[in-house]
Amino acid sequence: ITDLLDKESGPAIFEKTNAQLRQANFSTQHLLKSKKVEVVCTTDDPTDSLEHHQAFQQQNAGFKMLPTFRPDKFLQIEKAGFPEMIKQLEVVTNKSIHTLLDLVAALQERINFFHSLGGRLADHGLSRLYGVDFTEKEVDRIFQKRMQGAIYPGEAIQFQSALLYFLGRMYHSKQWTMQFHLGALRNNNQRLLDTIGADVGCDSIGDFEQATGLSKFLNRLDQENKLTKTILYNLNPRDNEVFATMAGNFNDGSMAGKIQWGSAWWFLDQKDGMEKQINALSNMGLLSRFLGMLTDSRSFLSFPRHEYFRRILCNLIGRDVEKGELPNDTKWLGKMVENICYYNAKNYFKF
Repeated sequence: ITDLLDKESGPAIFEKTNAQLRQANFSTQHLLKSKKVEVVCTTDDPTDSLEHHQAFQQQNAGFKMLPTFRPDKFLQIEKAGFPEMIKQLEVVTNKSIHTLLDLVAALQERINFFHSLGGRLADHGLSRLYGVDFTEKEVDRIFQKRMQGAIYPGEAIQFQSALLYFLGRMYHSKQWTMQFHLGALRNNNQRLLDTIGADVGCDSIGDFEQATGLSKFLNRLDQENKLTKTILYNLNPRDNEVFATMAGNFNDGSMAGKIQWGSAWWFLDQKDGMEKQINALSNMGLLSRFLGMLTDSRSFLSFPRHEYFRRILCNLIGRDVEKGELPNDTKWLGKMVENICYYNAKNYFKF
């Protein structure tokens, strides 16, 4: 299909695409195999049964589908429904949860289950990290108070800081990669939230302060030598250089690019946003170690974004060559592109 999509061509394109999608070679799995995809990672709640992963692993589909641990609901203790989430975790693990350490033990059990099915990633979508000081006794009190009723905002921050700390240690013990998508201001339109529910598209870029809390969180784990491989994604473009330099603070020489600044995300994963992210990484870090594109929309229609990224990357490098800012060495530059688009991620994640 090469026609420009407009109101005249739309009906014919609609019919043609639907006809193609009815063909076996346009199934989701066939398209993935035809593009030589090796690994697809889903996003899963800690209480998910992962039954579809277990079934898929018996199919010999030609590529891997692996779960990703996403514990956001357990970190947002102030949100409605938190006690119900804890009860659901009790059912899944067959364990009573009365204290912070009970919760940590239950989440460890779920991490072990995800690991047994090939899961090697954790992801967290939060407005920001805080990294405030806490004691186990204080957080125990906050947890039990929340199970009975409401808590104060400062108590929610303490709880998030504590649980993330324990999760970070667990990820390190499993040699997982820990990801943070930070900066979204969600559910802005109360009218739509009340009538339709959460995640109706009224999320936007937030202007949260990121550097201090992120630094405290990473530093706490680093001091104990418990900081696992980590990828940081920002949503506000003003934070590009903040995240690029923050990643550099905690690379320890144990491997190349252990702490990464991730690809342009959400509102930023378009041409301008990708170019700004790549250029900032080139200025502040080492582009050759970049892990390349992430598509985390959990929609198969977003899959071509990887090709979009590759073209933008190559165009950007080509323009720098034409301006004399990079050497005209196709073999050298081509290897760097191969690494960014494939080998760096393959060697980093070790699926």
